[in-house]
Amino acid sequence: MFDEWVEAYGALGLFVSAFVSSTLAPGGSEAVLAYLIINDEHVPLFLVLVATVGNTLGALTTYYVGYLASSKFPPKNTNLKHFDKANVAIQRYGSIALLMSWLPIIGDVLCLVAGWVRLNLIKSICFIMLGKLARYSLISYMLS
Repeated sequence: MFDEWVEAYGALGLFVSAFVSSTLAPGGSEAVLAYLIINDEHVPLFLVLVATVGNTLGALTTYYVGYLASSKFPPKNTNLKHFDKANVAIQRYGSIALLMSWLPIIGDVLCLVAGWVRLNLIKSICFIMLGKLARYSLISYMLS
């Protein structure tokens, strides 16, 4: 079933998978990227860029959810384990912490907290994209 889905949707499927896996929903864009690279569906650089853009836009969606939530639920009133860890990283390193937005679980929460504390959007986009590009580039390099 996975093979059929990836073959049918190719790069568009990779984009959607990357987008969804970078929101608070679970996903596996790395597996889709690996499958497409191994099967020579497209040029690896193209696939890396598609995955990076999709994953970055998904992270920005999470950032925006945090941004919207911050007006109703100020950051001081939270008591969640992952949120607290992400908040410490954001408070300590600022936007640079978003280089780690590719990490499972904590990466999504980093983006949420970045929006929540209203970090500079342009800097946030840059660091999110750099982190995600590095991850997908490494995967592509290892498979090529």
